[in-house]
Amino acid sequence: MNKITVIGSGSVGSTIAYTLTIAGLASEIVMIDINGEKALGEALDIRQGTPFCNPCTIYAGNYSDAKGSDIVVITSGVARKAGQSRLDLAQVNVNILKSITPEIIPYAPDATYVIVSNPVDILTYAFCKYSGLPEQRIIGSGTILDTARLRSRIAEYFAVNQQNVHAYVLGEHGDSSFIPWSIANISNVPVEDYRHSLLNVEGDFPELKKNEVEEYVKKSGARVIRRKGATFYAVSMSVSHICKCLLSGIDTTLTVSTMLHGEYGLNDICLSLLNIVGSKGAHSKVMLPLNDKELAALNKSAESLKAVINSLTF
Repeated sequence: MNKITVIGSGSVGSTIAYTLTIAGLASEIVMIDINGEKALGEALDIRQGTPFCNPCTIYAGNYSDAKGSDIVVITSGVARKAGQSRLDLAQVNVNILKSITPEIIPYAPDATYVIVSNPVDILTYAFCKYSGLPEQRIIGSGTILDTARLRSRIAEYFAVNQQNVHAYVLGEHGDSSFIPWSIANISNVPVEDYRHSLLNVEGDFPELKKNEVEEYVKKSGARVIRRKGATFYAVSMSVSHICKCLLSGIDTTLTVSTMLHGEYGLNDICLSLLNIVGSKGAHSKVMLPLNDKELAALNKSAESLKAVINSLTF
């Protein structure tokens, strides 16, 4: 019996609720939104399809209905528009999160909180400061989606299963993110060597263009927004995967955003490193062997986020 509360019933929040229902991850899902009618409509729409899924009770409610939640997913905030960076949203969405925090914490003090609203690293940092909860139970969705975009793009180059690709995007979920290519591999073969390691394979694969892949990862969100107005399917699948890992008895490594305390020399900031996520939350980190260039990129990403933090009113 798992209970998940989703705060925010816009495109992202409602699609997360839908994805969680289809995946059968919760027996009870509460949808909360300042627009109560919208939450009611989304919950009703999903609920009417539940006879085809695992049994699940899904309904619109108030903060008090979140009592007993195992996970609370926060998607509330102003959505990013075409041409707007995630960091442009910072102060407005920090204020929204600040208003939500004292409303939800008294009813779900033992839940693990997954922050999805952008800029996710800044809001994860703010929630750590506002909530007073143990930091391992505060997880920003971070670069888990960027990592999925990276792996899917590399897989397209070589027509291989995405699950055979092991590569990560670290740092900010945004313009200063970076890919540590030194550890990227396909079935333990470094990505730059993979095409030359193949035998008896029909056709020839193109040379992996790292700059093209990096641009693809960084620009994907903006491209989707320009074409359809918003991104919500891929992020919903990503958040559903985080929830699955939290509810599982087996730890999983994920690139999610958490508070740092000295890792790679960084303190008092939230960004994405490789975390171990399981029933105890994001309880440990994997210290990847980054080279000097990658460490410099990580520091640059941290500096970019700290500049924003220093410009905000918390």
